[in-house]
Amino acid sequence: MKTLIGGAIAALLGLIGIVAWFPQFLTVIAGTIPVMLLLGGALAIYLGVDELKDTWKQEESEETDDAADEDVGKYKQEISELKDEIETLKKD
Repeated sequence: MKTLIGGAIAALLGLIGIVAWFPQFLTVIAGTIPVMLLLGGALAIYLGVDELKDTWKQEESEETDDAADEDVGKYKQEISELKDEIETLKKD
């Protein structure tokens, strides 16, 4: 209950402050908006570059996975050939 009353008083004082010092409030808003746009744009650029790096790493890992799959197939074939050779040697 104390929090509710304190919040209501703070909101009322804030509203009175905005009405009483409206020109100064507009000055603060006018100075804050460009800074927020600048910081938001910088953050968006950083996140975009980070996302591009992630996609590049993912593409590289897919290429290495394809090469690894080819190696696995080659090794499986070699193993089956060796098993066949062992079976023929056992029969002799």
